[in-house]
Amino acid sequence: MRGPVDVVAVGARTPVGLTAESAAAAVRAGVSRYAEFPFVDARGEPVVVAADPRLDPTLEGRRRLVPMILSVVGEVREKLARGYARDRGFRLLLALPEARPGFTERDAAWVVDHIRDAVQPDGAEARVELAGRGHAGAIRAIQKAAEHCAEFSSELAVVVGADSYMHGDTFAWLEGHRRFAQPGVRGGFAPGEGAGALALAGPALRERLLLPRLASVRGVGVALEMQLRDSDVGSFGVGMTQAVEAAIAGLDLPREAVDVLYADINGERYRSEEWGFVALRTPLAWKSYVYEAPGDCWGDVGAAFGALAAVLAVQSYARRYQRGPRSLVIAGSDGGLRAAMLLQDPQLA
Repeated sequence: MRGPVDVVAVGARTPVGLTAESAAAAVRAGVSRYAEFPFVDARGEPVVVAADPRLDPTLEGRRRLVPMILSVVGEVREKLARGYARDRGFRLLLALPEARPGFTERDAAWVVDHIRDAVQPDGAEARVELAGRGHAGAIRAIQKAAEHCAEFSSELAVVVGADSYMHGDTFAWLEGHRRFAQPGVRGGFAPGEGAGALALAGPALRERLLLPRLASVRGVGVALEMQLRDSDVGSFGVGMTQAVEAAIAGLDLPREAVDVLYADINGERYRSEEWGFVALRTPLAWKSYVYEAPGDCWGDVGAAFGALAAVLAVQSYARRYQRGPRSLVIAGSDGGLRAAMLLQDPQLA
């Protein structure tokens, strides 16, 4: 990172809560929203997923992403309204699913175009770009946002991660690769969907606009894992270890070890084994090897994970139930991108 950056507003849209506050409270209480979805699997049974309760189940893929993204952008802008005039410009960085059946490169471009058109009539100039893909995409976008805030100190950056597996072609693809959590499938995951948003500002801009400091982004690391899930030997956690080490490079270990870990572990053996190797390679980094896996509540939320996990950390600071001041979010995309982000309680700074 080129300079310090603060989280000044958050938003969330998930199967268990339609705002940052309600989603975090539901996850803390262990609430889950798994239910049958109108798609029949190979056994002739309805699939069980975690879906947004407000979206029409006949909507598929990209058409589900747009209302979720607009929901969290609207939530963030409402929270910023007092300190940041609605007619001021901002940069919107999107993290979207990787290309897969049910979501193509053309779909990603379509979502970016629709979001750009939708946010312009509000009076603010919004520069919208695709900044990350897959589970690790939102953290990669946050890294770009931090660089932007350092270079353009008078402008906010808003990062949104969004994903939805709710598409017939996506379901069939997951089934074909035995990744869909169903009877007879070991290590599958429950598909989910959601969107998360973080508004970021440099310290000088935050202070000038009297915006709250909800958390400080103390470090971000990204790396590329070469041993993907189809590797004959599995993952030894090399890429994720590099990302973690970069994110925590500024810590005085073991005194400042990570207190809480949020991981996109979803039940797949590959991801659990990867975390095990990371833990072995970085023993001084952790107060505990226990991790938070919110996928148990809202399913696998894909590209939304990094932003939504950050929302959980921010809310734990705001409500004072955090286990310690330092939280690390880790995530890994199918294509090999690995990312880690270190957040710090603002009261510690």
